[in-house]
Amino acid sequence: MFRGNHPAKIDEKGRLKLPSAFKQLAESAQVNEFYVTSVEGDFAQVWPLPEWLKREDQLAASSEFEEAARKYLARTSYWGQQVELDAQSRIVLPQLLRKSAGLDDVEVTVIGMRDHIEVHNRQKFEAAMQAESFTADDRRTMAELLRRKD
Repeated sequence: MFRGNHPAKIDEKGRLKLPSAFKQLAESAQVNEFYVTSVEGDFAQVWPLPEWLKREDQLAASSEFEEAARKYLARTSYWGQQVELDAQSRIVLPQLLRKSAGLDDVEVTVIGMRDHIEVHNRQKFEAAMQAESFTADDRRTMAELLRRKD
């Protein structure tokens, strides 16, 4: 399970070095292929390929006429690219996505989201967190969600 925040930088060739904690998780699961994508092009999602394949299977089970599923697949295919971990534990982020998300030559934040990783432009991410606080309504919603799990 991916969790936590790991500041990083994308190198001049568009490669992200996986944070060591995430690299260890991938190694223990024997994963060296990933699917890098986005829904809106505003940040990158890095999915271990087996997890992405599960997601595709879930979508395949829905009707091919379901508009939301079609849009999701079109967007994640447009931004997406299957990549392999190199010997230095780096993956290449697609150029189109790097440009759209503002990930070239800036500090990024690499956040664990349980079954995948998100890569955000650090400055934009921190500004968005400041602009959108965690409200009392959010706290009530979280309390309800957590109660349902019991």
